[in-house]
Amino acid sequence: MDLQLSRPLAIFDIESTGVNAEHDRIVEIAVLKIFPDGTSRSNVRRINPEMPIPPSATAVHGISDADVAACPPFSEIAPKLAEYLEDCDLAGYNLINFDVPMLENEFRRAGVPFSMADRKIIDVYNIFCKLYPRTLSAAYEFFCGKKLEDAHSADADTDALRADKNG
Repeated sequence: MDLQLSRPLAIFDIESTGVNAEHDRIVEIAVLKIFPDGTSRSNVRRINPEMPIPPSATAVHGISDADVAACPPFSEIAPKLAEYLEDCDLAGYNLINFDVPMLENEFRRAGVPFSMADRKIIDVYNIFCKLYPRTLSAAYEFFCGKKLEDAHSADADTDALRADKNG
């Protein structure tokens, strides 16, 4: 697949202390920047969240407090990261619901301007959900191998969840 880019595309992912974009903090960010000429550059940074990393988060991404103890806080890397992402469109998985709000909140807390205006976003999660809907009808067809009749009527929807009937 040939990308026809008119500006850089930054594919990025965030690991964090949790899933609450208002409260939790970034502990790692990876950015793969693809330029219109086809060249690319990749950067990965661990970040000291300045708060304990819960064991439940460490269980997901494997990053512990000890791993980030000597790393800079987000406020220290924010100016260069904002500059690096300047004029880039963004891509990733679940960006709209998680990574972008997390990033925006970190920039806000650091007092570093970061605007989403005029950026295109490619969220692979949203594309995935459009291709493979996350509806009861789709789940019923996937797990039971048949169409759900009268989908979105409360009676049909609750009946579809009967394990003794559909098991």
